[in-house]
Amino acid sequence: QVQVRDSGGGLVQAGGSLRLACAASGPIFSTYSAGWFRQAPGKEREFVVTVSSGSGNTYYADSVKGRFTISRDNAMNTVYLQMNSLKPEDTAVYYCAARPSSSGSRSFRDYNYWGQGTQVTVSS
Repeated sequence: QVQVRDSGGGLVQAGGSLRLACAASGPIFSTYSAGWFRQAPGKEREFVVTVSSGSGNTYYADSVKGRFTISRDNAMNTVYLQMNSLKPEDTAVYYCAARPSSSGSRSFRDYNYWGQGTQVTVSS
């Protein structure tokens, strides 16, 4: 079983940057696809980005395309989310997730393992 722990959130001014990290346990994490989701107060959990295992194919939500970059370091069992040009509307709790499939997914229902969430707050 994989356990994931996300970190790296904080308070940043609009236009600033943050890098989130998702550390996973277990040697098989390299065979799992991973994703980041976010949830703002009073809103549903929203897809941000996913990365497949193997080929490392990525898919971004339109709202973050060109500003966010996902990457994975399989040797370290870690997935990163580099967030640049942050906007106040990016404020949310960000969750890392993993699923035992080589293909990523935009649906949070497809993920089996979740981090505890890390708060990102962007001030205007």
